[in-house]
Amino acid sequence: MSAEATNPATPGPVVTSGPATSTPGLPAAPRRKARARIDLRRLGRAALLGPAARDRLPDAIGHVAEAHRAHYPDADLEPLRRAYVLAESSHRGQMRKSGEPYITHPLAVTLILAELGAETTTLTASLLHDTVEDTDVTLDQVREQFGEEVRFLVDGVTKLEKVDYGAAAEPETFRKMLVATGNDVRVMSIKLADRLHNMRTLGVMRPEKQARIAKVTRDVLIPLAERLGVQALKTELEDLVFAILHPEEYEHTRELIVGNTSRTDDPLAETAEDMRAVLRDADIPAEVLIRPRHFVSVHRVARKRGHLRGSDFGRLLVLVHEDADCYGVLGELHTCLTPVVSEFKDFIAVPKFNLYQSLHTAVARKDGQVVEVLIRTHQMHKVAEAGVIALGNPYAPPAEEQSAGDGERVDPTRPGWLSRLLDWQEAASDPDTFWSTLREDLAQDREITVFRPDGGTLGLPDGATCVDAAYAQYGEDAHACFGARVNGRLATLSTVLKDGDTVQLLMGQDPASEPSREWLEHAHTPAARIAIQRWIATHPVPATGEEATVQDPARQDPARQGAEAPARPAGDGPAFRSVDRPLTDRAAFDGPAAANAVVDQPGASVRLAGCCTPVPPDEVTGFAVRGGAVTVHRVECAAVARMKDAGRAEIGVRWGDTAECRVTLFAESFGRPHLLADLTEAMALEGAEIVSATVEPPSRQRVRHTYTVQLPDSAHLPALMRAMRNVPGVYDVSRAQPQALTD
Repeated sequence: MSAEATNPATPGPVVTSGPATSTPGLPAAPRRKARARIDLRRLGRAALLGPAARDRLPDAIGHVAEAHRAHYPDADLEPLRRAYVLAESSHRGQMRKSGEPYITHPLAVTLILAELGAETTTLTASLLHDTVEDTDVTLDQVREQFGEEVRFLVDGVTKLEKVDYGAAAEPETFRKMLVATGNDVRVMSIKLADRLHNMRTLGVMRPEKQARIAKVTRDVLIPLAERLGVQALKTELEDLVFAILHPEEYEHTRELIVGNTSRTDDPLAETAEDMRAVLRDADIPAEVLIRPRHFVSVHRVARKRGHLRGSDFGRLLVLVHEDADCYGVLGELHTCLTPVVSEFKDFIAVPKFNLYQSLHTAVARKDGQVVEVLIRTHQMHKVAEAGVIALGNPYAPPAEEQSAGDGERVDPTRPGWLSRLLDWQEAASDPDTFWSTLREDLAQDREITVFRPDGGTLGLPDGATCVDAAYAQYGEDAHACFGARVNGRLATLSTVLKDGDTVQLLMGQDPASEPSREWLEHAHTPAARIAIQRWIATHPVPATGEEATVQDPARQDPARQGAEAPARPAGDGPAFRSVDRPLTDRAAFDGPAAANAVVDQPGASVRLAGCCTPVPPDEVTGFAVRGGAVTVHRVECAAVARMKDAGRAEIGVRWGDTAECRVTLFAESFGRPHLLADLTEAMALEGAEIVSATVEPPSRQRVRHTYTVQLPDSAHLPALMRAMRNVPGVYDVSRAQPQALTD
């Protein structure tokens, strides 16, 4: 763009296009009947003519018009003519550093988009994409002559000035461009084509500048091309970056490809002929094409497999007319050839997040070579190559839904990853934070889909956890999340989600809920990390001293989140008779509830066993202990079996009329601040008096509580347990279970 323009009095040297544009030493490939991959490298210098007569299409855009009419036979070319006339007159006298007239750049960018199937509005904006940045043309002029839609696209790709933004100009330009892309993805289509042509002619730049531009292309624009599904641009950009940043590996890969073309045998061609015969016999109309791998793909395969064989240098592409024919082809190939079942993937039933659809499989040859096969319709192939560009303008809202004079555009098909990116960038006010986070986000090149209980979906990067899902669904309200259920099973927030999982997020109701600092270890999405970091920045850990000693332990140490102090001051909640005495399995105690049990031994005192804490209407039995007392157990208690085996005599026990009882309850919860306060308050509201309580240190974000409570009536026990389970964070409440027998 502006960096390519020079003073016409000092033109730069003329240079040939980049190394990936033409590969020395490679023999020309035979012309195929159908063009399986859109060829973006067929581009000579555009003829530069003077102003054309009014209403006559300038010869310089003849190639653009021809490519455009191939996709849109009835397209109105008048906007293109007017856009070219304005661009040519505005850029007249400007030269690129390669020595070419500057108008050749917007012409080349527009031809790239036209060959990919972009519609007229995109091509019009592409011709004008540098006019506002590099000439005296204003956005108001663009709006007056071409309308708001073209003005929006041109503004979206216009750089911010370094004089205004300094070092932040580049990241802020990309932020501006991404925000515009959120309203209209065609903004990014123009930017990608613009970068491709600049990369093709990057050889005129200094080596250090080539490397800087190539790294930004690698880290930002190539991932964006992948996410928008524009494989034709992505693959060529990858090869151009590869040649600049890794020239030795590039040259080695080139030698491998040259060596393969000199082979006398061609396993791909032989297998393709076998497949054509199979499909002919099955009466399935299809094209079988050889799809050579590009340089980076060959390099990756070589690193993965070591020695390359002939079938590793390409794949076979089968093109059919109907979706059903794809599966028909798959069935015939798997029946008549030798399939490699582990290589099968169905991206038709479950498309990739970047619109890609295809069946992937592989067949084994008799010589042991494996040939990869792609099966798709012609329309799927068009979208696979051109991505969102092939869709034209799929999301222009109906006229009645657009407010007059509103320049904002809404894209109902906006990808989930783009929505997430736009959400978190608002919180990243610092340009450096935005720039580094953007690169990290785009480096996550695989996306998974998880389902919510209500049937909705969440798109997340591969490796995302329940923490990421919480912030993706609730934003900063996810601070109140205390756990999750994954596929119906309780899971910690650190659980890594898989594609197709169903995740139910368990949310607290306290608006002052706080996230755990350890969540940062499990947060992979920028939205989650930025939200947690922002909360931590505004809530520093207090200094040691009195203030730190009175706050919840969960706030003092994230590793112990949820293990609050087991006691509260008197008058600040339910009364505790003893809060720090742990209960043991064999503990037995006297109390009001013991009077509710009547034993068949006159004069004996009654004690309820602490190991099973029987309450009415449990079936119970008793055994005499020292001092003339009788200990009452539930009949299924393991201690009963042990005492029977020891020959001790049972004593009959029945429940009397007194309703008061004492019982030990176990609660399992996720760790969160204020949990103990909420839980004990719920117990007090049910009329339970806490006799003793123990809270164990958290383990894997889970906390185990043990409470012995006094109830005025045993009939209140079910309601008490329900109330405890309803406390946010508590996922299980049970009575003390009889201990199992041990050998």
